[in-house]
Amino acid sequence: MLTKVFGSAVFGVEATTITVEVNIDKGVGYHLVGLPDNAIKESNYRIAAALLNNGYKIPGKKITINMAPADLRKEGSAYDLTLALGILTASGQIKANNLEKYLIMGELSLDGSLQPIKGALPIAVKAREEGFMGFILPKDNAMEAAIVSDLQVYGIENIKEVIDFFDKDEPLEQTIVDTRAEFYKKLDFPEFDFSDVKGQESIKRCMEIAAAGGHNIILIGPPGSGKTMLAKRLPSILPPMTLHEALETTKIHSVVGKIKNMGLMSQRPFRSPHHTISDVALVGGGAYPQPGEISLSHNGVLFLDELPEFKRGVLEVMRQPLEDREVTISRARFTVTYPSSFMLVASMNPSPGGYFNDPDAPVTSSPAEMQRYMGKISGPLLDRIDIHIEVTPVPFEKLSEDRKGESSVEIRKRVTAARELQTERFKELENVHYNAQMNTKQIREYCKLDEASKLLLKNAMERLNLSARAYDRILKVARTIADLENTDAVSGNHISEAIQYRSLDREGWLG
Repeated sequence: MLTKVFGSAVFGVEATTITVEVNIDKGVGYHLVGLPDNAIKESNYRIAAALLNNGYKIPGKKITINMAPADLRKEGSAYDLTLALGILTASGQIKANNLEKYLIMGELSLDGSLQPIKGALPIAVKAREEGFMGFILPKDNAMEAAIVSDLQVYGIENIKEVIDFFDKDEPLEQTIVDTRAEFYKKLDFPEFDFSDVKGQESIKRCMEIAAAGGHNIILIGPPGSGKTMLAKRLPSILPPMTLHEALETTKIHSVVGKIKNMGLMSQRPFRSPHHTISDVALVGGGAYPQPGEISLSHNGVLFLDELPEFKRGVLEVMRQPLEDREVTISRARFTVTYPSSFMLVASMNPSPGGYFNDPDAPVTSSPAEMQRYMGKISGPLLDRIDIHIEVTPVPFEKLSEDRKGESSVEIRKRVTAARELQTERFKELENVHYNAQMNTKQIREYCKLDEASKLLLKNAMERLNLSARAYDRILKVARTIADLENTDAVSGNHISEAIQYRSLDREGWLG
């Protein structure tokens, strides 16, 4: 007897429906075809134990299972439930007249309980697109899949529940999520707040500008000056995620199995990988490609603490994603693309010893050591960082003050207003949403200067020995400063402030 059951495979952040055909005939054997990986090939042991422990069995006949399309590689243990139901139906142990109306996925434990799967959200999106009535999956993934409207989602704990649903018409409890209500309910405030930061008013101002224009930023300062503390608070002043951004972000985290019982993500991600990370872990890839840290930071912040400690090769592979805001990973049989539109926030000591340019600290690094240290960061990478700012330690008087600083709520209001101006300005452009995304042509159009401002910028570049790459970055940042003031024209004051944020372009840092 031939039976068809439907599952799904995830490639990148998109799913593909897999048809599992189970045929049982005279003879003996268990044949699984259709490019399954080892985890799927081992599934017959899990299935046999799970069925036996629930009063069923794998028949002692010739079982042939095809996973179509047969030229597409399938991986993981999430097909256990799909295969088990196909075997039970094809062997006549249960009747399942409506099996073709449901997409079914889940990893089986030996007692028949269900373990969570990866990629439930993109699978649910595909199930709705292809007209399935429902999606049956482990209970831990039900909230995540139920984000998708117009699809019946059933979260189950044990295979017996599914068997009774198809064989005895016993109802399953449907998981229902009001996506919009769930999203706005979760829009609470992040745990870190700028009001906790004593002093550092100029750095807070710089972070506000970076958030308002989506600019990448690097903080340079000695140990203990508060670089990490400031970076962790940046997401608290970014504009709240839109529902579309939340769905995009949740989809990526779903693919790597990070959404158990969470439902929709409503906070912008903040990722802070250790400096020993590999290039594959940062950018994504592997034999079976998975998103890396830069994709998990999509619509949020990627924080690289102690930037020169990262391997140069790891930093270099970031250049293309920073420019294109997506990562494409190619393999012999397929290509996957992961979105990676994130704000890069980096921090570093000003020298190997940590106290370069500090008049109160002894010089502990030779010029050669400084050259090697700064040489770990390439010019093309710095070219993609709009703002460089020096962070100095907070004096005791400031630390001991009882007065709190301005809260993230107030700063976020100004940032959101500036972003709304940019959204309106770039509404006719396809891939530009905020100032940091402008190309050279758009900079010339939206950052026009009067003669006095041009002269100011020219003099500054000559006197401060700023590099040519700093020119466009200064104009972008100046445009954002003008937006924060709700001003159409970029003036000399905006240019003057933007020039201050190019520390690493000055002579004496990179030689």
